[in-house]
Amino acid sequence: MLLHDLILRSAATSPNRTALVRRRESLDYATLATAMQQVASGLKAAGVEPGDRIAVYLDKRIEAVLSYFGASYAGAVFVPVNPRLKKTQVAHILDDCSVSVLITTPARAQDLAEAIAACKDLHTVVVLDEAGRAARLPRRLDPVSWHSLIAGGAPDRTAVSRIDVDIAAILYTSGSTGKPRGVVLSHRNLIAGASSVAGYLGNTADDVILAVLPFSFDVGFSQLTTAFSVGASVVLTDYLLARDVVDAAERHGATGLAGVPTLWTQLARLEWPETVIDTLRYVTNTGGAMPSNTLAALRERLPKTDVFLMYGLTEAFRSTFLSPDELDRRPTSIGKAIPNAEILVVRENGTLCEPGEPGELVHRGALVSLGYWNDPESTARRFRPAPNQPDGRSVPDIAVWSGDTVVRDEQGYLYFVGRKDDMIKSSGYRISPAEIEEVVYATGLVDNCAAVGMPDAELGQAIVLVCESTRAGKDTQDRLLAACRAALPSYMVPCDVIFLKTLPCNPNGKIDRREIVAMLEISVAETAEGKG
Repeated sequence: MLLHDLILRSAATSPNRTALVRRRESLDYATLATAMQQVASGLKAAGVEPGDRIAVYLDKRIEAVLSYFGASYAGAVFVPVNPRLKKTQVAHILDDCSVSVLITTPARAQDLAEAIAACKDLHTVVVLDEAGRAARLPRRLDPVSWHSLIAGGAPDRTAVSRIDVDIAAILYTSGSTGKPRGVVLSHRNLIAGASSVAGYLGNTADDVILAVLPFSFDVGFSQLTTAFSVGASVVLTDYLLARDVVDAAERHGATGLAGVPTLWTQLARLEWPETVIDTLRYVTNTGGAMPSNTLAALRERLPKTDVFLMYGLTEAFRSTFLSPDELDRRPTSIGKAIPNAEILVVRENGTLCEPGEPGELVHRGALVSLGYWNDPESTARRFRPAPNQPDGRSVPDIAVWSGDTVVRDEQGYLYFVGRKDDMIKSSGYRISPAEIEEVVYATGLVDNCAAVGMPDAELGQAIVLVCESTRAGKDTQDRLLAACRAALPSYMVPCDVIFLKTLPCNPNGKIDRREIVAMLEISVAETAEGKG
């Protein structure tokens, strides 16, 4: 099965069932399948060959979904570009994977005009038909309207021949150099992920999934694949305020919702209507640990809703989940391996860790991606043969080595310790920021926080706690430090607490530690310069 087959299968079995909803527009599966084939026909008429990369720089709208699956049907590779990225980042992505077709809005095309002039492989820019707007592009890139793309002929009923290990998509994620790097996903990766997640979430055709995360984020895109794999409905939702998410859930009768911790922190403070409490069957968390006080508040707000805590990385889509019936026993666990995956905890020497011993999380199975686009060195570092099994068996397949430190308990449940890149090394100790942050969140004094390490001549790194709080001030600072002293050893207590109006987040809504450190470094440098 290939990615676009998810839509074709549901169109064959449930043609009149609603597939996509955005505002007042909706498509059933039969209409979605036909429109997907029209896009594929238009792309091929524009000169798209099998394996060509098609970038989609749009917010969550029906045309974006049609572009992804139409590209798949045409045998091409789609590249979702987060609409929050700036033009230099977008141009890097287009150039890095030699995009041949860009699909976007006239305003975004105009903003990119100068940046994309040097993208030598880009030959077609498709712009949505928005009244009163026109894009002036380099002469060789005269824009093609979306209407003309899909109106060029009858829907192409013959998909380009591909197999499941061929590339379906490239998702760009933050790299260690600061520039996004592309994770290469096969049809097999995406189909296996959809089947696995829909299985443990218990998705059915009756589900209405509220899609609020960007499609360039693996969890955001999986809202489409899990829904289409069972013939469910997806409601495409952009929001400005957390209340908008609650209103959308009520308006559409949502049964499923995925979010990241920063969103859940906001949603847990809101009152939810009884209609949503009755219909919202499950919610899922990913992109970092959900603070325990947020989890408790959310469960109080949504007493009938199952909460699934999940862990994953773009390089392997999903890795673990915690069953809702384990929340009371182990609320800080990331659970066990999802179906179709094996999760190992490995020492630096490549041997397997004992229960209670920290080690690197290594994921093997059908969801392991094909590596990084155009980056063989990073691919060789992260994608390596799986460790030998306890009985000495050599495992021939390639696993993804996550760079995350976890601990497995005697019952096999996993607990996140921290990312190698995020670990703080102070006074000779390796310290997990998550452990400090959990204590801080438990005080109820902050909305968001991040513990980071700053260079220090004596300690190696000094721990600085950066917080977002409506009660910022000396009293709150003192109470936070007192809570840390009471719950943590002295070497884990922050040296300083800094309040920001808003913590910087990356385009997927996760707290951006690298940006926080950069901000602090600039502040320190400016202070030193002022004193000088």
